[in-house]
Amino acid sequence: MKLRFPMAVLAAMTFFAGTGAPLSAEETASPGHVTNLSIPAKVPVHFAAPAEIVQEMAPATDTDADFSTLDAAVAAQTATIDDAELNCLAIGVYYESKGEPLAGQLAVADVILNRTTSGRFPASVCGVLTQRGQFSFVKGGRLPDVDTSRAAWKTAVAIARIATQDLWDSPAEGALFFHARRVSPKWSRTRVASLGNHIFYR
Repeated sequence: MKLRFPMAVLAAMTFFAGTGAPLSAEETASPGHVTNLSIPAKVPVHFAAPAEIVQEMAPATDTDADFSTLDAAVAAQTATIDDAELNCLAIGVYYESKGEPLAGQLAVADVILNRTTSGRFPASVCGVLTQRGQFSFVKGGRLPDVDTSRAAWKTAVAIARIATQDLWDSPAEGALFFHARRVSPKWSRTRVASLGNHIFYR
């Protein structure tokens, strides 16, 4: 975590910590260059910094974090489900790629998200997954239940969150389709990546 603490903030804090007495002539003799700055004899122990200073000192949020590896990004996520779309995406990742390398799981999540903005598929994650004939794990237009106590589910939730918040670059940029290596559909699409047991296409 990095705290940004510019000199202007330090100066402002010093001002608000003091009594507000004017500076002496010696201290103001050289504009823009303060020398021999005297701190008042009585400095309050506690003070309330202005709101903008507090905001400047606030720690970075998860979306601002820089991760050195995808593993680190996954480890930093919570297993909490915030909304139905995140839940659907996690289910898609879980059933299509659990046990795959993390990069392969992220690529699956990105394909699902890419479809929602392509104009060629439904505009929601849940709609993309339940579209007829698209995902073999979906039966009767309904997503199956998941054993949420499994470690693979927690990983799927983390990958879904990373993909949704764009916390890691897609390993299959722009992909809209994928298939398992064991099948050969002879697609005339542009191949963009091969990750784990899946091949990805635009």
